[in-house]
Amino acid sequence: MPRQMLTDELWEKLKIIMLKMGIYDKPCLRKTVEGIFYRLRVGCPWRDLPTAFGNWNAVYKRFNDWSRKEKLMGIFNALVVDPDLEWEFIDGSIVKAHQHSSGAACEQETAIGKSVAGNTSKIHMAVDACGLPIHFSVTGGEVHDCKEAPKLVAELPKGDYIVADTKKKNSTRGNDEMDWCLYKYRHLVENVFARLKHFRAIATRYDKLKRNFEGSIALACAFLWLPM
Repeated sequence: MPRQMLTDELWEKLKIIMLKMGIYDKPCLRKTVEGIFYRLRVGCPWRDLPTAFGNWNAVYKRFNDWSRKEKLMGIFNALVVDPDLEWEFIDGSIVKAHQHSSGAACEQETAIGKSVAGNTSKIHMAVDACGLPIHFSVTGGEVHDCKEAPKLVAELPKGDYIVADTKKKNSTRGNDEMDWCLYKYRHLVENVFARLKHFRAIATRYDKLKRNFEGSIALACAFLWLPM
C-alpha cells in the first residue's frame, strides 16, 4: 500500500467536516481521499494513480465534482476556526504551469497567464499571526500583487494589522513609520508557501481548470489546519 497521509485521528476529524459538506459516507471514501492526497503530494497524472486507491477515473471524478461544487474550499473554510487575527500577512507566489495544464475548454476559466517564467499562475495568500492560511486566491502569473491585494484584503476577517510587501528602502515616502520588527514576521506567509509546495501538484501546476487548482490548494491548506 502506498504511503498515506491521514492518521485515524485526522481522518475522523476530516470525515465529520466532509459529511457536513454533503459528501456521502461511502465505504471507499477514505481510500478516495487518500488517493487525492497521493496525487497532490507526488504530482503524478491521474491515470498513474496506484490501484490501491481504487479506479483512477473514479477518484478523479470525485475530485473534479468536489472542486466544481466548491466542497474542497468549504472543507478548508470549515477548518479555519478561531484564527489569530492580531496580525494578517499577505503575499503572492508564482507557480509554473506544466504543459499538461494547457488545453482546457475555452469557456472554462484557467487563471494561467504569461510572465517572465512562461505559462504561470500566482497564488495570493493570507495567513494569520500563527502562520496558518486563512484565505487565498489564484490569478494568472502576470497579475501583480498590488492589483489583487485590495480584493484579497476585502475578503479577509477584520484583523488588527495587515502586513504586506515593503516599499523600496531608498523610497522617499512611506517608510519612516515602518514597524520593521513586525515586518520581519512576514516570513510566516513565506513558510506557508514553502509547506504548500511540498505538495508537488501545487509546486508545479498540472490542473487545467482554475477551480481544480483552487481545490488542490484548498485541500493542502486544510491539511495544515487538521492537527490544530
